[in-house]
Amino acid sequence: MSYPRNYVHPSLFEKIVASVSYICPLVGFIFIIITALMKKDMKPFLKYHIFQSIFIAFALWLVITGLTFAMNLLSYIPLVKNLVGMLTFFLNTPLFFGFSVVTFVYFVFVVYLILGVLRGSDSYVPWVSDIIKTNLRGQF
Repeated sequence: MSYPRNYVHPSLFEKIVASVSYICPLVGFIFIIITALMKKDMKPFLKYHIFQSIFIAFALWLVITGLTFAMNLLSYIPLVKNLVGMLTFFLNTPLFFGFSVVTFVYFVFVVYLILGVLRGSDSYVPWVSDIIKTNLRGQF
């Protein structure tokens, strides 16, 4: 992302807020509300990462809700019920350090995003980052 020429690299506070917003997107949402009430403008780096964390959390919620609904519907079909049960069991059973396959993949994804924040760069997530950059283009 191209920032204005006079933009200084992100401060430690911005990096911490952006990192915590990937762990708990509610923190980023609250930070947006606080800055709006104080009538302050957020730096482009922080705005990008907070909006990306909220978008990812919402997309994850939609995927989980859709898959739960689909698995509940498929569980009424006799032969597919066993396949759905086995798939759900293998994806959600804790394998190592209490992580299931799904939670481990999400954990690695969040660590990737946080490392990008701590480096001071924009983490790229296909499709999501493009949407965020397109919607925030005029604000940079």
